[in-house]
Amino acid sequence: MTNSSTTRRKRGLLAAAIAVAALTGGVGLTAPAVAAPAPLTNLAHLDFLLDTATPAEVPGHTTYRLAEEPDLVLPWTYADARDGGTFERVGGGPLDPATGDWGQGAYNADDVSRAAVVYLRHFEQTGAESSKDSAYELLRSLAYMQTADGEDAGNVVLWMQPDGELNPSAEPVELPDPSDSDESYWLARTVWAFGEGYAAFRAEDPEFASFLRDRLTLSREAIDRQSLARYGEWEVSDGKKVPAWLIVDGADASAEAVLGLAAYMQAAPDDTAARSTMRKLSEGIAAMGGGDVRSWPYGAVLPWTHSRSMWHAWGSQMPAALAEASAVLADEKLLKPALADAAVFTTTQLISDGPDNGWFPTPADKVQIAYGADSRLQSLLAVGEASGSEAFDELAAVQAAWYFGANRSGSQMYDPATGITYDGLQADGSVNRNSGAESTIHGLLSMIALDAHPEVAERALGVAGVDSRDGLRLVEAEAATSTTGEVVTPASAWTEESLYSGDTLVLDRGEKATFDLGTASTSRLVEPVLWISNEQRSTSLWKTGKLPVGLVTAKAGAQGVSPVPGVLLPQSLLLPVSGKTSQLSVSAVSGTTTLDALLVRPTVARLQLSGDGGATEIVQVSGLLPQKVKVGVAGQSSTVHVYDKTGKRVTDRTVTGTTTITIPASGFAVITR
Repeated sequence: MTNSSTTRRKRGLLAAAIAVAALTGGVGLTAPAVAAPAPLTNLAHLDFLLDTATPAEVPGHTTYRLAEEPDLVLPWTYADARDGGTFERVGGGPLDPATGDWGQGAYNADDVSRAAVVYLRHFEQTGAESSKDSAYELLRSLAYMQTADGEDAGNVVLWMQPDGELNPSAEPVELPDPSDSDESYWLARTVWAFGEGYAAFRAEDPEFASFLRDRLTLSREAIDRQSLARYGEWEVSDGKKVPAWLIVDGADASAEAVLGLAAYMQAAPDDTAARSTMRKLSEGIAAMGGGDVRSWPYGAVLPWTHSRSMWHAWGSQMPAALAEASAVLADEKLLKPALADAAVFTTTQLISDGPDNGWFPTPADKVQIAYGADSRLQSLLAVGEASGSEAFDELAAVQAAWYFGANRSGSQMYDPATGITYDGLQADGSVNRNSGAESTIHGLLSMIALDAHPEVAERALGVAGVDSRDGLRLVEAEAATSTTGEVVTPASAWTEESLYSGDTLVLDRGEKATFDLGTASTSRLVEPVLWISNEQRSTSLWKTGKLPVGLVTAKAGAQGVSPVPGVLLPQSLLLPVSGKTSQLSVSAVSGTTTLDALLVRPTVARLQLSGDGGATEIVQVSGLLPQKVKVGVAGQSSTVHVYDKTGKRVTDRTVTGTTTITIPASGFAVITR
């Protein structure tokens, strides 16, 4: 257990969009025709994870028709792989064989809420009565876990034991403790599920929908009195101004609440209180965007106000939430940071290695999970719908191909025949073949989205192999070929707000180091990742041979809400390093320079996928000027779409053989054949 906005298209709207594209010559994904894929969504494994519990009467906890329907339906948290392709359902924490209880519990509200979203979307997309029934049961269970009265009304207990007993204080301790005593991720996800639930059941079952509306209001009011009590206040995190009113100080958690509020507002547009909550949260999320193609965080919307150095793939639905909110609130300003995240950061990450769990700020956590892959996919699709640009569907196809083998392992992470999504792709390329609720849920949310976007699905299935990557890479500080400084192992890799990628190289005034970057076919942008003190200013001079390429002067800003003084951040060098030059040197001019690593990125970065459906290549320009780039393959026809840094198309060509195109500064091209 560690989320996602499939664009909520009705089948009729999808058909209408296809018809309009046919009539207007609208451009979709261009690729050699392959057979239209069968539905990818298979609910079998999620169905297997579902079980029932019959809770005793507990003050403050009840649900819809509990007296008439005393059994609750919930998904087990984990499913461990066993011999013969089978799985064993497992709870969280150690099992007490005497009581049958788990240290945490068998079921958790995070997975109950997100499983409900799976069945809701599947029902709306297919009309399957079984999915409507499962969604109904899961929403009832989630409402039971919500505290219905008292000072914590609207908050949510996270864990439940197999027999239905709530466990507000799990072991190991999770904050808040008790889990319904304050704002939380599971409060945000409860709003997500209730919002989509109300929209789905409003016409199907008005009485149940009214109940869901009341429960959503209860949780929204909890957000208003806890998080949004500080609306309009700003804090400082290592010198950067950040909003003080996000749920658990997180743009990630707040985004999942916004997804639910956006769905709800489309069905209940006159609820001004809900509209106000959504607007305030969205404003805070938008404020967390920053950087550009040359500087951290490369256009990404960061998830946590307490860290300028952290981005994680799981729960990174901030662009999706902003895209949905921009449409519901008719506010184009909210879309701007979503476009930067989708067009610049996501493109950078796709080319680098895909949805790594964490860039802290280096891609130090190389594990990849479905929650991260789905969050990126949902965001691309939502931004594409809100902006009207097909660029994001093209990128979405590349992201979705991760499930079918376009990853560092070359392994299929989702199996349409069984509905199994594996729990993770490890840094070494091995696959964690367990398949718990979170992985299953987010794999299915992706498949539901792909079934709603058949052109994207077709392309993803057709290019499920990685031919080549030339993107951002890491050169560790301790890999210096020569130095008069000292290699120091940090007491802890985790700084409380970021993560060292390895050892550090400490250079005092006058000390030097040299690094071998190798040669390349294009110039490279190099960003030294420095631990920057808030007590002293450090200055370092960077050269290739005798040519200075950057003078880096750094001192951290005020600590503020950051967990520790000082900050680990990449620093941009003024000039790129020529592809013909392999040596980069640094000398400490003043103060102490503490180097974690070098981020090295080609000014023209490339990723190519291929398979039975042809090939897709992404080319991104990271320089300050437009670049002429050679694309295409001798003797083959290619379609070339060139986009600027917002995803707006600037060129549309069909070429035979190789040709040279111009890509705008910070823009990208998608070439298909």
